[in-house]
Amino acid sequence: MIHLIRSKVPGAAATAPAWNGNLGDIERLNGFFNAIYDGPTEDPPWHTALNLMCEALQAKHVTLILRPPTPVSSGVMLNTDTAADDATEAYQNHFFTIDPFVGLPEGQVMTPEELVGAEWTHSALYREYLKPLDVQYLIGADIHTADGTECRFRVSRGHDRPPFSDGDKALCRLLLPHLRRALQLHSRLDGLETERQLFAGVVNRMQLGTVSLGRNGAVLDLNPEAKRILAEKDGLRLEQNVLCADNRSEGQELQRLVREALAGHTSSGPAMIEAMALTRPSGRASLGVVVRPLPEGPWTVNRQRPAAVLFLRDPESSFAQSSQRVVQQLFGLTRIEAAMALSLANGRTIEETAEQLGIKLNTARTYLRFIFSKTGVTRQTMLVRKLLSSVASLG
Repeated sequence: MIHLIRSKVPGAAATAPAWNGNLGDIERLNGFFNAIYDGPTEDPPWHTALNLMCEALQAKHVTLILRPPTPVSSGVMLNTDTAADDATEAYQNHFFTIDPFVGLPEGQVMTPEELVGAEWTHSALYREYLKPLDVQYLIGADIHTADGTECRFRVSRGHDRPPFSDGDKALCRLLLPHLRRALQLHSRLDGLETERQLFAGVVNRMQLGTVSLGRNGAVLDLNPEAKRILAEKDGLRLEQNVLCADNRSEGQELQRLVREALAGHTSSGPAMIEAMALTRPSGRASLGVVVRPLPEGPWTVNRQRPAAVLFLRDPESSFAQSSQRVVQQLFGLTRIEAAMALSLANGRTIEETAEQLGIKLNTARTYLRFIFSKTGVTRQTMLVRKLLSSVASLG
């Protein structure tokens, strides 16, 4: 068992706790566990946990190497506030290549002397890197998770402190399984965030507005295209965080669809999707709106999650900002042919396209014949349809 006691080290802060072999302070341990599991949501991750460990272990630094450095990558290192940025950078760029304190047995807390022997203090890493940083003592553990994550946990003390005790090691061993689980959560959250950013980017490139609604119908989030559409206040606007249509009868219909979607978010059946058009006072083409519930999962507990989503489409917005290079690669077009195809897909006539590109009309018609031949179409409308239905908008 592990218990908190007051430090007897000369010069140590009066309130600095040390650890011996008996468990006594459950509340303090709970503080460690809470900080470890909150770590994946912090920025930077595990900021609180590392500093709590640094204090409890009377350490100079506590370091978590989330991704070890390699010759082609500087990796990811997290340090307590006492660690200098230039020291971290020096390790990531050079000293990791001469570090013998690696490859520790899974789950074991060790000192460098236990791993490499007495020659540790004669190693280049100790002499050239750690000693100038006033690091005398070091303990560490390597953590491997089922998803392939390799993480290194290191704790250091200066020359004015005693070596790490068996109690210090016992505390680290106690925290390691929780740190491993928190690392697995971090890895899953990171994967989900990567997917979210990927799909959000695709939606943005397709110039589709998305509006997330909470259980009470209030707007929770808007993507850039939705912000643009609402900022125009032409057919649809945001008032006190609630969507309102300019046309009264359309507004009533919109609110009905929203209410039904919010009522349907608790349903376990297939989500009902509704659509409508919103007239714009400016006379421009009506906005297209699709409303759909976001049903709760069987284990949903987050009451702040979106309950429904609105998809907005402005038919007069330009065709998604496709990469000209992607269009060239997909259809084997030249640079100017791709630019011309995108211009036509955005609704411009061949005359307007020729003027925009600074070429003669006859030249534009010649290019158009080349485009038809390469894309396998015979009419401009078919070309536009082919571009719109291709993956070009995802590029």
